[in-house]
Amino acid sequence: MIFAFALYKYFPYGGLQRDFLRIAQAVQKRGHQIRVYCHSWQGDQPADFDVVIVPVKGHTSQAKNRFFTDYMQQNLVKKPVDCVVGFNKMPGLDVYYAADGCYAAKAIQERGKFYALTPRYRHFKRYEEAIFGAGQKVEVLMISALQQAVYQQLYGTESARFHMLPPGISKDRIAPDNADDIRAEFRQEFKLGEQDLLVLMVGSGFKTKGVDRSLLALSALPAQLKSRVRMFVIGQDNPSRFIAQADKLGLLQQVTFFAGRDDIPRFLLGADLLIHPAYHENTGTVLLEAVVSGLPVLTTAACGYAHYIDDANAGRVLPLPFEQKALDDQLQDMLTSEQQSVWHKNGIAYAAEANIYGLVDHAAELIEQFAKGEAV
Repeated sequence: MIFAFALYKYFPYGGLQRDFLRIAQAVQKRGHQIRVYCHSWQGDQPADFDVVIVPVKGHTSQAKNRFFTDYMQQNLVKKPVDCVVGFNKMPGLDVYYAADGCYAAKAIQERGKFYALTPRYRHFKRYEEAIFGAGQKVEVLMISALQQAVYQQLYGTESARFHMLPPGISKDRIAPDNADDIRAEFRQEFKLGEQDLLVLMVGSGFKTKGVDRSLLALSALPAQLKSRVRMFVIGQDNPSRFIAQADKLGLLQQVTFFAGRDDIPRFLLGADLLIHPAYHENTGTVLLEAVVSGLPVLTTAACGYAHYIDDANAGRVLPLPFEQKALDDQLQDMLTSEQQSVWHKNGIAYAAEANIYGLVDHAAELIEQFAKGEAV
């Protein structure tokens, strides 16, 4: 069979993009052909994918999205496929991978009811409703149980169309047998002494991930402790706003920003704490990646995967509503806690026993069944 995968942008370091590529390759391994529609692709293209770069036109996101979907649907009329799988919300899908939370609910919550009158809101809500509206036929692959109730309350989506997937942590994040050697080499490379403490943030979208909150928490540490702490922030985003914030807080010598990169496992092994105070996060894959590497985690209940930190007893989760003082206090406490070795051991143990690796294969199996018209 021929499967079309649709997403607006591909770049190697986004969580949605990584999931797309792994799932598409898993479907391909089942003997099927893969066509991809996107309007930009950064990095290497799989040689055996048929990648269609849509020449989008328009001055607004709404106009570009409409051009994209119109172009794709016209192309599909000429070159039909057996199933269309979308990783962004748009009309014309057979299957939607729900990597993002509910746009309409979040927009009104954050911007107020009058935002619903804007053309931007109406466009994105219409695209969301094309998937979740009652009576639609799109099958939905869910990765956050919290979001299903939100969609159903707003759109009346039929329960039978939701299909929950387990997490899909890549096993290269599990601490290897030579983890101590990798850690030592990493810390030597970045000139981290025995008394230095490395706080790590990973994720594209610095504003959403709460980099501003992390910088405030770092600045609030007692002077003696703060002098021992460095923070690395890794992600595909423009750091200028946060560099300015670090400068204002007197942290420029302690905070380093990195573009997205392929050697995240080294950073997980070399750090002392992962901090992830996201404003909102459908899942938060990096939380589990840190756990299975043995890196303690400090996060918030806004993340869909935050409960795994409690399940594994591998760190701490701040309750909602978020309070900056609580983050400040917990960062100080975790960096000085004798529990660090316990959190590390608990994470390693959890990696060996938990069902947190099956997302890709399960998604590929479901997509194939949908295309065959088999009931799930």
